[in-house]
Amino acid sequence: MRSRVLVALLFCAASTGALLVAQEEPPRPSFDAFLADVRTEAAGAGVSEATLAHALDGLTPEPVVVSRDRNQPETVQSLDTYLSRRLTSRTVATARQMHGRHQSVLSEVSDAYGVPASVLVSIWGLESNFGRFTGTYSTIRALATLAWDARRPLFRTELIEALRMVDAGVPFELMKGSWAGAMGQPQFMPSSFRRHAVDFDGDGVSDIWKSLPDVFASMANYLRNAGWTSGERWGREVSITREVMDRIDTRVPMRTEGCRAVRAMTEARPLDEWRSLGLRLAGGGALPVADMEASLVRGDNRHFLVYGNYHALLDYNCSHAYALAVALLSDRVW
Repeated sequence: MRSRVLVALLFCAASTGALLVAQEEPPRPSFDAFLADVRTEAAGAGVSEATLAHALDGLTPEPVVVSRDRNQPETVQSLDTYLSRRLTSRTVATARQMHGRHQSVLSEVSDAYGVPASVLVSIWGLESNFGRFTGTYSTIRALATLAWDARRPLFRTELIEALRMVDAGVPFELMKGSWAGAMGQPQFMPSSFRRHAVDFDGDGVSDIWKSLPDVFASMANYLRNAGWTSGERWGREVSITREVMDRIDTRVPMRTEGCRAVRAMTEARPLDEWRSLGLRLAGGGALPVADMEASLVRGDNRHFLVYGNYHALLDYNCSHAYALAVALLSDRVW
């Protein structure tokens, strides 16, 4: 849709002789000046001078993380392409194998937090390939680079949180992860670690790097804190004809608040209203009779009615491609 809109705008501009001028990025300070400002802010947040010196002295930017940020598969690939490439038969088979291998601890965590073990295994698989790859980038350096780039100010907040983690005793050598600053097997950002990480194995440390009980419990705690409701589904795939889609476009508005993915879904409507509009389950069955509301998420060829628990998955990662990959994988982990 975005590409079609852009083509239309370009055509209009060309036909009227208008010039499209790329918006210039705002000027930014030198990296050293940026770090000096971060030092002041972090010190004001209580981070010790020893931690600041250890983490920031001699730090240089990592240019590759900027290009990675601008070419994320969740945003440059279509929904259908992303799902087909992530939900391979090998991924499904491995998820089932891991579900069985760690059934005991997964059951304990699921009972404690009300989040299905299949969902936890699916997040684990998509975030870190079932713990096999957690990233090699320095968290401090990656976050400093992205914060300095000035395109997404949230990275500055995450950088301060990462410095606070080190100051609180998290070993600096563990502070490695993705190019975006996500760490450990659940791929938590520093702020998520501070809010949601759990010491489930009782050793006095919330270890999302090596302790599977802590890894699973931290993910479950995140989802519960994000509003996951025990015993409810995430949603269902549905079939929509062109006529029904036109009817939906007329009668059901899109959301206007929330992250980008939330704004790309419809407002919630009761299931009986979706039935009256003509939606059916993928494969042709009727929608269930239930007293609940659902929103519509549309792809090029596949479409989904999603319930409240789906929003918890979006809270973990605000991308329909990601959330649906987790959800659909979890449905096949049995």
